[in-house]
Amino acid sequence: MPGLGMFDKILKFEHALAEFTGAPYVIMTDCCTHAIELCLRHDRVRSCSFTAFTYLSVAMTMHKLGIKYSLENEDWTGEYHIYDTRIWDSARRLEKNMYRPGAMQCLSFGHGKPLHIGRGGAILLDDPAAYKTMIRQRYDGRDLDITPWQTQHTFQVGYHYKPTPEEAVQGLELLKGIKETNPDPVHVVYPDLRNITIVD
Repeated sequence: MPGLGMFDKILKFEHALAEFTGAPYVIMTDCCTHAIELCLRHDRVRSCSFTAFTYLSVAMTMHKLGIKYSLENEDWTGEYHIYDTRIWDSARRLEKNMYRPGAMQCLSFGHGKPLHIGRGGAILLDDPAAYKTMIRQRYDGRDLDITPWQTQHTFQVGYHYKPTPEEAVQGLELLKGIKETNPDPVHVVYPDLRNITIVD
């Protein structure tokens, strides 16, 4: 994993989260929705299905990316699978060794989530090529091994989805108090997304 000055705090949290969850790689982002978006973009997902009972931003992301999707009448607790992909929305789950080999599991650190920083998210994965790509994409396409950034002349398309070092420090402190198992995660009732219409 790359390291550079102010990013050391983010990397330290990512390393700790990787050890806790059993994921070989972790990419911290500014929110769970952007974590999901990076995964969808990387895997060039064109169609999928997922539960109708989730937060609105997931459907909005599909709409933004032009992904055809269908909504399933499926209840869930902790996390759910975005079918026909390797992506999981694990926004309400955080447990010891929770990582599923071969998956991209997206965590949330928002309000009411197991690790409550207030904002932020992360991708758990074991794909080194995907890690190398998305770790740059989450920060404007920058290669963090090149410093100062002004000396980098070729950039992969990237997005301003980076977390702050302060959020990483808070996450590291909170992680120390997380129980290894979370048998009774908070169950939230979301509105049925089949009853909404998204317009441009």
